[in-house]
Amino acid sequence: MQEPLLEGMCFTLKYLGMTLVEKPKGEDMAAAAIRRIVATARVGARKFQKVILTVSPRGISLQDADTQEMVESISIYRISYCTTDKLQNKVFAYVAQSQESGALECHAFLSPKKKIVSTSLCSRLREARVGARGCLLLFRALSP
Repeated sequence: MQEPLLEGMCFTLKYLGMTLVEKPKGEDMAAAAIRRIVATARVGARKFQKVILTVSPRGISLQDADTQEMVESISIYRISYCTTDKLQNKVFAYVAQSQESGALECHAFLSPKKKIVSTSLCSRLREARVGARGCLLLFRALSP
């Protein structure tokens, strides 16, 4: 039997949006970015895109849940931070460097269950990072 993390663990989430950030990591930076993304998402009357986010030792891949079309693939080496928001406990976010522009982007997602999926996702991403590089990034400590 294959180890789930080697094949990739899948999570069905709703994509809230993205904002540019100045720092690659930090709890305050992530909280501010998530607030901006959530505020922008609330203003718009659009329906959130449902995505399948897969975490593997190679990185994160995003696939449209309805069309199965690949949306984006992010190398594990471009991801600098991931977190769950303390106030919006269904929100998971990660910071990654854009392959096209080199800018730091914070992407936020809404999980269907309170903190369970987002905490699990952060743990899987942390494990993938360890497996890919043999060392941990400075991820925020998550309490279950």
